[in-house]
Amino acid sequence: MRLASALLFTLPTFLAAQTPRPKLLVAITIDQFRYDYLIKFRDQYKGGLARLLDQGAVFTNAYYEHFPTVTAIGHSTLLTGATPSISGIVGNEWYERETGKQVTSVSDEGVTMLGGAGRGGRAASPRRLLVSTIGDELKMAGRGSKVIGISVKDRSAILPVGRMADAAYWFDPSSGNFVSSTYYFEQLPAWVHDFNQSRFADKFVGSEWRPIGGGAPFKTMSNKPDNAYYNSLESTPYGNDLVEKLAEAAITGEQLGKRNSTDVLAVSFSANDYVGHAVGPDAPEVRDISIRTDRLVGDFFRFLDARVGMKNVLVVMTADHGVSPMPEVNLKRKMPGGRMLEKTVADQIQMKLTEKYGEGNWVVGKSGASQYLNEKLIAEKKLNRLEVLEAAAEAIRALPNIFRVYTREQLRRGAVQGDMVDRRVLNGFHYARAMDVAVVAEPYHVFVASGTSHGLPFQYDAHIPVIFLGEGVQPGRYHKRIAANDIAPTLATMLEVEVPSGAVGRVLDEMLAEDKPAATGSRPKAAASSRP
Repeated sequence: MRLASALLFTLPTFLAAQTPRPKLLVAITIDQFRYDYLIKFRDQYKGGLARLLDQGAVFTNAYYEHFPTVTAIGHSTLLTGATPSISGIVGNEWYERETGKQVTSVSDEGVTMLGGAGRGGRAASPRRLLVSTIGDELKMAGRGSKVIGISVKDRSAILPVGRMADAAYWFDPSSGNFVSSTYYFEQLPAWVHDFNQSRFADKFVGSEWRPIGGGAPFKTMSNKPDNAYYNSLESTPYGNDLVEKLAEAAITGEQLGKRNSTDVLAVSFSANDYVGHAVGPDAPEVRDISIRTDRLVGDFFRFLDARVGMKNVLVVMTADHGVSPMPEVNLKRKMPGGRMLEKTVADQIQMKLTEKYGEGNWVVGKSGASQYLNEKLIAEKKLNRLEVLEAAAEAIRALPNIFRVYTREQLRRGAVQGDMVDRRVLNGFHYARAMDVAVVAEPYHVFVASGTSHGLPFQYDAHIPVIFLGEGVQPGRYHKRIAANDIAPTLATMLEVEVPSGAVGRVLDEMLAEDKPAATGSRPKAAASSRP
């Protein structure tokens, strides 16, 4: 029985070994792309998303199993398979106890930005990521792979490709350039310099973003390529155009997919997130940018086909999180919804702890609405730390529309009831970096004054697409529940490398094509697939 179990366990790796390794792994993340966007706008998809849906392995019930559901954590999960409790990426930002500073997931004072306006700006690196990625494992396998990440956002470019990546590039609105940092090299490669010199970012000056099919413009771009113009690019489809065009340049400039190895290109389209935050998932702008993203990915696939050959490319497409409906829209539907400011949470703690323990700066940092307390002040006042934490938690529980509040010590002990929300909060808990009080609002409540947001452990923020496309992938729809953490172990099996160090997922062997032994040179026909 033990032998049989061992054979079954190794079967996916054996099967994958019969399919030639891809020349290029392309990991596509569409920021804030809810799973239901695949369904709502399906009849309008004719490009890349349509190709993925028609020819790929589509997982209809894929979820993030962590809290908070934010950009940095989603992107760090994609190619590590790790939860924040292991990866150390506990939010977009957090308070770093060692330095007493508020930091981002990728901020790094020890490196310098390259390619921006002057020395400074968003200098960044992957140093806070504590685990390996698929790209790192390929590097450590010594296969000569090149690994590159591209996005408008620094964290979205950096975290998927990991610590050993050859490069990550993100957009600098102060200069209109794609930039990197001295973490990777001392100067930008010539092809990136040439791309910036081409001023592709200026192409959209004076342009109107109009709905597909006609209508009044959603946005009219400035007539001058200045800082305001570059900042506004990020919240239009033009921001995605920038990323796709640089991805093409990277494939050509780095000769990706042209060597006897598997290269990695992680591409994240962030404009969807900026648009969704502003108007919510039910707005016509979201429909429009989703359709435009389908067309853009289609253009990118055509480029890949011409340059590398899609038979040599393995694609995985997903999103980093979902999003809540606008509270006002939900209330019209007779559904729950509401708003609260993150500052309200901090102010409540400050007020209640001052009343109970006296004056002092009680709150020193945050990660979203969750808060970090002043440990030095607690020690100076000779207070019981656990009592102070609980007093802060009770203060937050007194606010309206708070679902749950957890203290750092409560989570360290695992003293929770164990339902879906608790499990996801525990998966987001990394003791050294964790907030002192973690705050979960009630479903459909957001911590913003306008627009909408994400970050909660509920399904509308956690349900995302996962689609694989390429040789060795059995097309079809797969309805069994999976986690986003399953992507990395599956890729490791297909690429025949070690599973990333912090991965907690399983191999999605149900989608691996069952090749016959290599000597026969034949493969069984794929099962018929149904389409979303």
